[in-house]
Amino acid sequence: MKQLGALFTAVVLIGWSVWNLWNLYRIVTGLRDAPWRRPLWWARVCSVALFTGLVSWIWGVLRGGLDVRETCQFVHHEHYDRAYRDAHAAEFRKFFPLHDKCNAHFDLVPAWVNPSITVCAVIATTAVAVLLKSGIAHLRRRSAAGGSALSGST
Repeated sequence: MKQLGALFTAVVLIGWSVWNLWNLYRIVTGLRDAPWRRPLWWARVCSVALFTGLVSWIWGVLRGGLDVRETCQFVHHEHYDRAYRDAHAAEFRKFFPLHDKCNAHFDLVPAWVNPSITVCAVIATTAVAVLLKSGIAHLRRRSAAGGSALSGST
């Protein structure tokens, strides 16, 4: 059952990445036509921002490898301080901001990961807000034109 779940997750992520490559192409090529006036452009921006944020988060989480001590010592040639890690264990298990330190001075999570997750979250939140504003304006226009927004008549 775990293998089926992993396969499903892989298929969804691959599909989402292909979708976002197409979205990125459409976002860039459509800039000369003022596409930000259309809701689909904001949906594409939101999708790309969420995907980029997720990829950044996964990149940061996986920087420690399976054995943090070996990654610190043999990959990065840094001193592994077990006492420091034990004293700050709760910090390394947090969802955000990501940290996975070998010692007090060296973090395995690259410095760009946390700011990029924050920027992607702000962009996605902005896109959702614009989509909500657009949807509310559309419903108001429909109801002002005499049709019921909930009945589906125009």
